[in-house]
Amino acid sequence: MKTLRRLIYREVFAAVAFVAAGFLALFFFFDFVDELPNLSRGVTSYRLTQALVYVALMVPSHLYELLPIAVLIGTIFVMARLAQSSEYTILRTSGLGPGRALRSLLLLGLIFTVATFATGDYLAPMADRAGQLLKARLEGRISIGQTGAWLKERQAWHTYNVNVKALTPEGNMQGVRIIESDTRGFLVSITQAPRGRFARDDDAWLLEDAERTEFSTQGPGGAHVERTRMPSFRWPTEITQEMVSVALLQPDRMATIDLFQYMRHLEANNQTSQRYEIEFWRKVFYPLSCLVMVVLALPFAYLHFRQRGITTYVFIGVLIGISFFLLNNVFGYIGNLRAWQPWLAAGAPGLIYTLFSLAAFGWLVLRR
Repeated sequence: MKTLRRLIYREVFAAVAFVAAGFLALFFFFDFVDELPNLSRGVTSYRLTQALVYVALMVPSHLYELLPIAVLIGTIFVMARLAQSSEYTILRTSGLGPGRALRSLLLLGLIFTVATFATGDYLAPMADRAGQLLKARLEGRISIGQTGAWLKERQAWHTYNVNVKALTPEGNMQGVRIIESDTRGFLVSITQAPRGRFARDDDAWLLEDAERTEFSTQGPGGAHVERTRMPSFRWPTEITQEMVSVALLQPDRMATIDLFQYMRHLEANNQTSQRYEIEFWRKVFYPLSCLVMVVLALPFAYLHFRQRGITTYVFIGVLIGISFFLLNNVFGYIGNLRAWQPWLAAGAPGLIYTLFSLAAFGWLVLRR
């Protein structure tokens, strides 16, 4: 059995690598074409070499998204080719029954699952952050839109709504605004600063050239407004640099632990976390789709098409992979709009394709 597994694994690894390389080359070309207008607009110091480096840093994110599809197409190609050349028939007569074949492919799928998880949780976030920092050095900052990121935190009896417009390449903040309100929802103070940085012990923000406006309804003079300018202001908070970075970056590009921590922060401050919960569970379930893909590919080894090519079946694999990718995204959006359970919205596509693959395996392999 070791010889049989070595034969199948070698062929599948080579086919998956070839398919993944083809897809990545296509996406690399598209991303590079998208970056060409930035060169013509004359972004500071943004040259062709920087554009190539930035596009190359986007490759791990595409690899994470495409790896299950590449596993499906590559495995289908290998299984269909073995069936076409009657090699799989020889393997079956050598003792490779449906159960053993399924277990062997599941072990292979587990290897791809670990590779997908490592790519999406370690390699892709690091590469994406490096790409964002590269663009920040050229454009001057990391930001989303005109308003930046909004965060919320509860401290004792007061609530703080915090706005950060952008992060510099060095990790400092630009355009900081802190709005403080009491338990009744009354405005207590507004603190604004053009620049800010995180304290070394990560338990406070240090704001420079801060302007603090305090609103009071008590005192001998009745209601009054007091405005103070300070060269530096220390604001104690549990909002870390990672949380601000998470708010400024796309949730699907974050590591699982970062998503979980930010999700808990939102829940602790009574903020909606549906979008981040769905992305968190997608991060959990998406690598497992490699197991589903290898099970989907196994029935192709039991087809009889000696006089026909395998192009049609590879094309079917492409359609199945694209449909899974689209369904995975659609369920995420629908679950967010309809307020579905996050684990259900994230896991439903994988569950549907698992049932489909098991049904195809049972009908085509076991019954026929």
